[in-house]
Amino acid sequence: MISILTAIHWNIDPVIFEIGSFGLRYYALCFLAAFVVSYILMLNIFKKEGKSQELLDQLSIYIFLGTLIGARLGHCLFYEFDYYIQHPLEMILPFRMINGNFELTGFQGLASHGGAIGILTALWLFSRKTKTDFMWITDRLILVVPLAGAFVRLGNFFNSEIIGLPASVPWAVVFEKVDAVPRHPAQLYEALAYVVIFVILWTMYQRNRKPKAGYLFGVFLVLLFGARFALEFFKENQEAFEDGMKFNMGQLLSIPFMLGGLYLIFRKPKEISK
Repeated sequence: MISILTAIHWNIDPVIFEIGSFGLRYYALCFLAAFVVSYILMLNIFKKEGKSQELLDQLSIYIFLGTLIGARLGHCLFYEFDYYIQHPLEMILPFRMINGNFELTGFQGLASHGGAIGILTALWLFSRKTKTDFMWITDRLILVVPLAGAFVRLGNFFNSEIIGLPASVPWAVVFEKVDAVPRHPAQLYEALAYVVIFVILWTMYQRNRKPKAGYLFGVFLVLLFGARFALEFFKENQEAFEDGMKFNMGQLLSIPFMLGGLYLIFRKPKEISK
């Protein structure tokens, strides 16, 4: 294993500054950047395809709520079900009762697979509300999702969370807030993979503005969740119950998305089109 002295040491304070009880965190900044950059790119797409900014503003609200609600419920149900089934209010409330007193805890735990389900649910509701074709929306939204995901994983890096397995590579990182072990910077691996996927999808869209409905969405599902499946081999498991599993929860949850992507890619166009 690489020497702890030669590894990259990471011990940055996740809070940028504090004013009273308010603290601005790098993670929150990255999360905000993900939505701002995504909005700017989506606005460019909407304008080129003759859609109004008002429609995008409505979509943004649906996506924001779908992401947060889905990611939160996903973590509670997929990773800590035994605890939250006994404390259901803590799924939606940012505090818990400890020794008879309320303690502000924030929302500790967000799951990307839950966020994906939340987004798809939000898109379905949006398409019904606005009479917009569901596949048209998904084929455009997925162009920016990988870039947003890269920002979120960068935020995880600042938080020293979702850490990698012990490693002997020259770029191993010691997350001092966790332990003194050189590890794979798995968050950066994932962020880089998402940037590459963004470039691939954006290039495909620019070269062919009218691919068959659902095709780009299918490619997105295969690439992003395929990358997620592979990169889980470099990560520490998030919960103890995963230690005895051949594939962890993140990998198992990625499989249905990949299969769905393959289905959309190879399904005949006339069967997808509205």
